[in-house]
Amino acid sequence: MSTGTLGFADEVVTHARVRTFELPDGTGTFGLITLDNDRDHTRPSTFGPEGLRSLADAVDQVSAIPGIVGLGVTGKPFIFAVGADISALGTVGDRTLIEQFARLGHDVLRKFGELPFPTFAFVNGAAMGGGMELALHCTYRTVSTGATGLALPEVFLGLVPGWGGCYLLPHLIGPEKALQVMVSNPMNLNKQLIPAAMVDLGMADALFQPSEFLERSVAWAADVISGRVTVARPSVDTDAWQAIVDAGRAAVDARIHGAAPAPYRTLDLVAAARSRTRDEGFAAEDEAIADLVMGDEMRASIYAFDLVQRRAKKPAGAPDPALARPVTKVGIVGAGLMASQLALLFVRRLEVPVVMSDLDQERVDKGVGYVRAEIEKLKSKGRISADKANRLSALVRGQVGLEGFAGCDFIIEAVFEEISLKQRIFAELETIVSSECVLASNTSTLSVTQMAQGLEHPERVVGFHFFNPVAVMQLLEIARTPATDEATLATAFAVGKSLKKSCVLVKDAPGFVVNRLLIRFLSEIARAVDEGSSFEDADASMEPLGLPMSPFVLISLVGLGVASHVTHAMHDAFPDRFYASENLDRLATSGRPGVWTWAADGSKSLDPEAVALFQQGNSPSTPEEIRSRVLDALADECQRMLDEGVVGQVQDIDLCMILGTGWPFWLGGLTPYLDRTGVSEQVTGKRFLSPGVASVPR
Repeated sequence: MSTGTLGFADEVVTHARVRTFELPDGTGTFGLITLDNDRDHTRPSTFGPEGLRSLADAVDQVSAIPGIVGLGVTGKPFIFAVGADISALGTVGDRTLIEQFARLGHDVLRKFGELPFPTFAFVNGAAMGGGMELALHCTYRTVSTGATGLALPEVFLGLVPGWGGCYLLPHLIGPEKALQVMVSNPMNLNKQLIPAAMVDLGMADALFQPSEFLERSVAWAADVISGRVTVARPSVDTDAWQAIVDAGRAAVDARIHGAAPAPYRTLDLVAAARSRTRDEGFAAEDEAIADLVMGDEMRASIYAFDLVQRRAKKPAGAPDPALARPVTKVGIVGAGLMASQLALLFVRRLEVPVVMSDLDQERVDKGVGYVRAEIEKLKSKGRISADKANRLSALVRGQVGLEGFAGCDFIIEAVFEEISLKQRIFAELETIVSSECVLASNTSTLSVTQMAQGLEHPERVVGFHFFNPVAVMQLLEIARTPATDEATLATAFAVGKSLKKSCVLVKDAPGFVVNRLLIRFLSEIARAVDEGSSFEDADASMEPLGLPMSPFVLISLVGLGVASHVTHAMHDAFPDRFYASENLDRLATSGRPGVWTWAADGSKSLDPEAVALFQQGNSPSTPEEIRSRVLDALADECQRMLDEGVVGQVQDIDLCMILGTGWPFWLGGLTPYLDRTGVSEQVTGKRFLSPGVASVPR
């Protein structure tokens, strides 16, 4: 099939619409292309074959106009363009067609960099992947201060920036900054850029406010064309190019140990870009895209992408949103770090009064002070205005005791994990608030059902489990008890959506989803060490998966006290499967932060004092044996959760692992990996997902 007939089934076509006008001061005729798929901003503009052809036709139309002096491209409200239609791309099972599509993208986008007059990308909103690469092909770029979703996230999805990014970006801003954007950021929970960072990096040339963005961008373009404004481009040091790539490769090795090909292909392309011609660089990107799209990692990423983009936005099992009650005042029981993070989130997103309480004034003042200090930081960074900062700070207040919660519509407790304490708090709150006020718990392992026992209105109690750090982690597990009514549940989901979290409905069961799997995973690692395996082998055992961090580093991050407490809670619930390590208990009470210590250069070594606390057996396992045990245990636990109805479908397990633990997109969550490696069939006798899901069509 030639590129002329290449097409995607059911493509939502992004149209490139042209208008021309005279620039001020008689500078000349300017063409402006607006990208629009005729959907609202919830369906971003993407490029399939027809969209690319529309863009090519628009460029040809403008370039044929006599006297044209410049061409700009912008997007519909809130969206510039977000690149290739990834979901459609995943349905193509022919490598030749994939390479044709990659080449078509290059052929169209490169027009913007090869016209006889300057081109301008007016980045008014989200610009990701091929959308950002379109901007890079242009001669100049402006960006709106209100734009979000600015990134080259391909490595996160198991791909490379394949429409010019690997060649153009390092030549524009240098290989070090380019690798930060294309490799480091995607591997750091898909970190995105803020508009000011685009200017600081040299990816954009000017920054304008949203209210006047297009008008100011066009005027700025006129100044550039007329010579009134000159944009200086710093030279790129090619002598250090290879050394920078080598350092980047070492960092990737330390992070994922060869577990996924995409970051390495990106590094290879950037290394070769130093001496390749543009044609050679683009051809190499075409080949890399074709190879990677046909790989397991990309197919798993498409599955994960679909979960995050669709399932997370329409949570399975959520009640009718019309049943949700309005929330005009929020109470937070506790003023520690977790409670303070929650208070900041609630006041920022809901913009309603938030009351914090704790046992004494010192704790209360510290919690309220934290929230107000964080609001001040947002103001100093230009994230919010001074007026908004003052308004948000005024909405937060603290108190000793619970009396100030009268009038609250939603209260969440974030106190120590002790069931009797939580029961006592809820019982006291019930004498203060209305019968319709939702009582939510941020517990990670305790029974929400048990918390509600003895209450006059147990139907308004719900689990509302956040993950730390609250501002970063997207997952919110909403746990329904047998008594929780539809209005309470609907209100919980509505609040979660307002907080911009991805909500998953779970059954009230020990550990819900994430902690149940995470503790089963860590308990198997701890068991292996207690039996005699080395710490080095235990931490290296999971390297082939390329997880965000090794097991004992994760335990340190969670906190030894928390890890010990949660492990014992899960052991109490399921003593036959969840192992509680006395060695970890000793480490937790010792005051040591973990078994590893870190040097200034980022290297780690074992802490001999921590290691000395461990009483080990004489039956060590190899890293391969440890990994096999862990994966078998995870497959077993996944099946048990499905059998128990902890979640409605296996997709919710994967969504929880992706959003709650940072499980890599290119693994597709947990169950596609268990299927792909044959572990699920070995342990449960069947696959979790139907054949072809998150794997290459055969």
